[in-house]
Amino acid sequence: MKKELVAALVDASNAPGTALAPGALVIARVECPRLDPEPYIARLDAMGDAARRVVERHASSSGDMSAQCGVKALNEYLFDELGFTGNRDKYEDPRNSCLNEVLERRTGIPLTLSIVYMEVARRAGLQVDGINFPGHFLVRCPQAHAGQLVIDPFHSGALLSEQNCRLLLQKHVGSEVAFSRSLLAPATRNQILVRMLLNLKRIYVHMRSFPQARDITQLLLALTPSALSELRDRGLLAYQLNDVTGALRDLQAYLKLSSMGEPDKEARAEHQQIWEHVKTLRRRVAALN
Repeated sequence: MKKELVAALVDASNAPGTALAPGALVIARVECPRLDPEPYIARLDAMGDAARRVVERHASSSGDMSAQCGVKALNEYLFDELGFTGNRDKYEDPRNSCLNEVLERRTGIPLTLSIVYMEVARRAGLQVDGINFPGHFLVRCPQAHAGQLVIDPFHSGALLSEQNCRLLLQKHVGSEVAFSRSLLAPATRNQILVRMLLNLKRIYVHMRSFPQARDITQLLLALTPSALSELRDRGLLAYQLNDVTGALRDLQAYLKLSSMGEPDKEARAEHQQIWEHVKTLRRRVAALN
């Protein structure tokens, strides 16, 4: 993992404003190392200008300046005119989590389609926030007198009622999480970028693409330095890649930090398993000396 990539993501996550595209395009460089972000920022700018004209035309012809009218116009532009759609057939394709690929192919997962939606909406003059909804990322648009519109960009900008959201939660996580309106709170930029990274890490581990998974974990640690689970996972990925030095460093640090306090039974079992890895690594080091 190049230090410049880590630095670029930290800079993008701390930049003024709410722009998501710069950070998302940094993350995409793990899959597309030679990616030049500028053409994709320019493409979003052009899409935002076009969307603004569509929104203004709708408002002018109908005399309706409401948020719902603006969302309807944006949906028409993104999903009817440009043809963005959820990728149901190849959901686990890592390209679905890369903003450049989503813009090129006009298909992706809920999170990346939501990022396109938010970035174009912002440029078109509409306030749209992300919702870190369990199992299925959504967006929301405030209304002046009627709460908020909850929108699903994966399903062509469908407007969701509270009951729809309850059903969506049940579909994706079952009874593990109880529905609460707090689940519809706006997500921060950092939370959105972390979710993108977690999606990619899961996909790369499933594909046994361990070098990319370790790069993603490094980026996660840059955004969430106190996340002990990411320190553990970076060590385990280094172990899979026979990086003895990196694995020992991270797994020993994880054992030390996570043993503070009173670990429960499950944590003690995990610590024992990791301790076995550490002993194996130490034997390897001793054999080399």
